[in-house]
Amino acid sequence: MKRFSESTVRRLSHYYRVLEEVHAEGQRMISSHLLAEREDITSAQVRKDLSYFGSFGRRGLGYNVEHLRTEIRAILGLDRRWRVALVGAGHIGAALLAYRGFRDQGFDVVAVFDSSAERVGKTLDELVVQDISKLPECGDIEMGVIATPVRAAQEVADMLVAAGVRGILNFAPRKLRVPEGVAVRTVDMTMEFESLSFALSQTRGKSRRRAGE
Repeated sequence: MKRFSESTVRRLSHYYRVLEEVHAEGQRMISSHLLAEREDITSAQVRKDLSYFGSFGRRGLGYNVEHLRTEIRAILGLDRRWRVALVGAGHIGAALLAYRGFRDQGFDVVAVFDSSAERVGKTLDELVVQDISKLPECGDIEMGVIATPVRAAQEVADMLVAAGVRGILNFAPRKLRVPEGVAVRTVDMTMEFESLSFALSQTRGKSRRRAGE
């Protein structure tokens, strides 16, 4: 089985969103140049990324928007629906559950778990929050979302793996240890803020140096 870099897969997701936009605009064809321009990369990079998965365009004509959109959707596994369990019914978990975009793309949150007695039994978006001890009994869950405090994240990841989950989206700011064959993606919002802070600090520093010249 071929292995693809995470950056390649992320660019495919970006291409898919561009294709969604131009499809909604009624555009039938799109060039690698336009795809590249929208993502601020080179057209050669676009052609290289797509060539890993097949031949989708015609020289001089570009790509059929509907066909390429359908193909990338299948490559990303979005041509089916995924059953998702959410662990953590606090502020982040509730916000994630309320976001309709996940469902639109085929990700169905079918169960919510928490360890807090105050949250267990409450209803969030038509789902009753279950005690975390019930997680091993949920069955047929393909992806898990961790929206717990950092101290609980590894234990929850272990429980998800034991329940047969093979894909984890982690919102706790820590690295998780999982067996080979389990995919983990971590979204560390604090780190993203720190990165922005660094960028702004560098810009401000340059402005001060110029002012002092």
